[in-house]
Amino acid sequence: MKIGIVTDSTSDLPAYLAEQHEILVVPSILVLDGREYADGIGITREEFYDRLPSLQTAPTTAAPSIGDFASPYESLLSQGCSHILSIHAAGQLTTIVNVARQAAGEFPGRVTCVDSGSLSLGLGFQVIAAAEEAELGLQPALNAIESTRTRLQVSAALDTMEYLKRSGRVPAAVAALGGLLSIKPMIELVDGEVKAIGAVRTTKQADQRMLNFLLERGDLERLAILHTNAEPRARALLHELMQSVRMSIPRDIIFVNVTTVIGTHVGPNGLGFAAVRK
Repeated sequence: MKIGIVTDSTSDLPAYLAEQHEILVVPSILVLDGREYADGIGITREEFYDRLPSLQTAPTTAAPSIGDFASPYESLLSQGCSHILSIHAAGQLTTIVNVARQAAGEFPGRVTCVDSGSLSLGLGFQVIAAAEEAELGLQPALNAIESTRTRLQVSAALDTMEYLKRSGRVPAAVAALGGLLSIKPMIELVDGEVKAIGAVRTTKQADQRMLNFLLERGDLERLAILHTNAEPRARALLHELMQSVRMSIPRDIIFVNVTTVIGTHVGPNGLGFAAVRK
């Protein structure tokens, strides 16, 4: 039984991993100055984050179309896949998984869509886990997703709450942090819900909190250091983590400047991580 794996670009999967595991990635849409961009095409992440604070009109995002999903489904099935596992960003934060389900309706009984409850490598690690078990069949792949999800931690320290508040996709308790003067809010994504986990006044304090959050819950099976055009901070976090002897960490750590489609809603100069505990 050959299982095809599909995800969307909010998974932040590096191209080499998508290719290695034969994962098809459907790009989401960025709308910038009235122009639509397929995620990752036409504007670099670095250019986007450099421009973001000075944009007169706030950028927006959109889910891929039904056809954008139906096309890879049809392609994989025609190539001999007996079933497709389509794994996507948290349904509480985006309509992507709902669009994928509509597309799956065109292939009755042959496509299973999964709401990951997460974003970036929080989603990406579930996709990789599924791909690693796909040769064993659909149920082992679904079990791998569930196992990964139960051990997942996705946290971030934002430079400002401005972009997240503007998105309208956060609870009032989280948005209220944005009313505090000179605050660096810290959030965690749990089962599709953005939760406030603290706030500090300086970037240095925020970085230390991120390190503490990484260290406090036990050994790591998978890890991605995430940032929104804040590479020096991300490199420093990784360096500090590597110096620690309090826990074991994976040999292959993914380092990601988060996709523009997520960055639109969290803003530049943010730091975070996606971790799967052993």
